Amino acid sequence: MPRDGINRLARIATALQWDRGRWLWLLLILLVLGLMLGLGDNVSELLSYDRGAIAAGGWWRLLTAHIVHLDAHHLVLNALGLVLMWSLFAADYDAVEWCVIVLAGALAISSGLWWLSPRVAWYVGASGVLHSVMAAGAAKHLIDRAWDRWILILLLSAKLAYEQFGGHEPPLVVVDAHLYGAMCGFAAGAALTGLQSLGGSL
Repeated sequence: MPRDGINRLARIATALQWDRGRWLWLLLILLVLGLMLGLGDNVSELLSYDRGAIAAGGWWRLLTAHIVHLDAHHLVLNALGLVLMWSLFAADYDAVEWCVIVLAGALAISSGLWWLSPRVAWYVGASGVLHSVMAAGAAKHLIDRAWDRWILILLLSAKLAYEQFGGHEPPLVVVDAHLYGAMCGFAAGAALTGLQSLGGSL
């Protein structure tokens, strides 16, 4: 491939935040999600958020529910969302910070569903955690006064408000998970950004 072509690909990778080996992490996450689906319905049922099963001691479901999906269509939608979130926010936090955001978001979503949304008996999917990621990125951009900060805040707020108050909840979509995920993600992002600023000033 001519050098100009290589340079062009490198610039695209940088713009999408797939450089510095980040694309390997993105690919690994997508492969894990695909593997979970490929293992079949029995695994999905074992790992899903199920109020009855959690009450009976299946506490692991509070975390594992976020890595299993209903079907291939559900997985593809979440995978496209992940690629978009990655392209927007991957460089905002380091790997450890992202792990904190994702784990905190997953636990907050499951806890919120358990305590605040008792009507939700069953849940799977990564969409709630993706809202944690978007909210954490929006918090970082807001605090850092990035040019797109108000666009991100407005879009996220409008989406959540529409889901909660103005829209019709699509079948099998648990919009409360999006709300709980976004609230936790914004709080975690703000806290981690504050710690970044504190560390940079020391």
